[in-house]
Amino acid sequence: MRNIGVILAGGNGSRFGGNLPKQFIKVAGKTIIEHTLDVFQKCSSIDEVAIVINPNFTSEIETIVSNNQYNKVKKILIGGKERSDSSLAAIKAYQNEENVDEIKLIFHDAVRPFINRTIINEVIDSLNHCNAVDVAIKATDTIIEVCDKNQIVNVPNRDQLRQGQTPQAFRLKTIKEAYEKALSDPKFKTTDDCGVVLKYLPEETITVVEGAADNIKITYDLDMFIADKLFQLKNQEFKTSKFSSENIDQINDKCIVVFGGSYGIGKDIATICQEAGAKVYSFSRSENGVNVKNIEDVRTSLEKVYAEAGKIDYIINTAAILNKEALINVDQETVEEIIAVNYLGMVNVAKESFQYLKETKGHLLLFTSSSYTRGRASYSLYSSTKAAAVNFTQAISEEWRHFGIRVNCINPERTKTPMRVKNFGNEPVDSLLKSEDVAQISVQTLLSELTGQVVYIKK
Repeated sequence: MRNIGVILAGGNGSRFGGNLPKQFIKVAGKTIIEHTLDVFQKCSSIDEVAIVINPNFTSEIETIVSNNQYNKVKKILIGGKERSDSSLAAIKAYQNEENVDEIKLIFHDAVRPFINRTIINEVIDSLNHCNAVDVAIKATDTIIEVCDKNQIVNVPNRDQLRQGQTPQAFRLKTIKEAYEKALSDPKFKTTDDCGVVLKYLPEETITVVEGAADNIKITYDLDMFIADKLFQLKNQEFKTSKFSSENIDQINDKCIVVFGGSYGIGKDIATICQEAGAKVYSFSRSENGVNVKNIEDVRTSLEKVYAEAGKIDYIINTAAILNKEALINVDQETVEEIIAVNYLGMVNVAKESFQYLKETKGHLLLFTSSSYTRGRASYSLYSSTKAAAVNFTQAISEEWRHFGIRVNCINPERTKTPMRVKNFGNEPVDSLLKSEDVAQISVQTLLSELTGQVVYIKK
């Protein structure tokens, strides 16, 4: 079987406003269509990708494909005025290929960037048992049917209603036959491929796969605002029970620098890496007088490591200050110190790391806190600087992507560390993550291909 992702990007963005189609609007550092293509490119069950584009924007999509090295993209097709024209472009592009009976087309809206590989895989698996698949979620609002006079004529039972999403997937021979019959109908008009199969091949069963609430279609200005927030909260989730040490030996020839490595998570990361055979260098205020707020401290530390080891593969910054106190009670010196260490220190580490990580195509690992999603009373400076860490990670990962440098941000749930105990006292042990567990997942993140992600660690 050949599983072909068909990215439908033929719209002109008329409902979105402006001259640029919405799929080319940037959010979270990339165009919307790039976010969508990233998922299909990385999905192992997708063998090939075809993009159906408005003819006025072929050069833009060619540039995107080239810059991102999307090697699964084999065809860039020209769409038409209607949604059905775009689907037909893909059908016609593959209908004469060898083994046509083994081709599956997975149609997906370019402007649904939050699609995930789990849904794609479930859709493809369902096509092993049927010829047509839709994706939908349960309707949460009451739906009303009105007449021409704008009066309610029916209120359908919400339990039987679903909100359709994409992908919609078909065996090629099925969707081809449905469209052949549809095109012979002078009254044919549709915006939905499953609707074509339902109407013109009523004997075919259309299986429904559960979608996701965040698999939204970006159509209006408000959708862009929501998408921006969803990207801000987007994360890779790991549970500590899922930690695997199978590939830990890959770290044995690495040179690793840990800022904030004297205690807590930073120390545990250093210990794990040392035990795995890596060459680890730790710097902190208490350990060797290195304060990340001073760029000279950071620069000198990295220069010494490079002079001794000849390379630096991974750089980790766990240095931070948490001071649980109402802002009006915090003296100015403390305010400036927290901001300098938590934010400026992060910037200093990143800036001085670039030349070394560019050489090794290495990894910069930063840390945020679960408090970043909403400012917390009594530690406003800490939670706001941790929110900045997420935005900084997302931005720098895009700037450095083309240099082969990965940048990620660890977001652990509440974790038992000396800094937390100092500010919150003794809390129920079962309610907190262990520092060692967070360190383990952090090391696995270093060994992964992730970049630009918030890695959420939970019990």
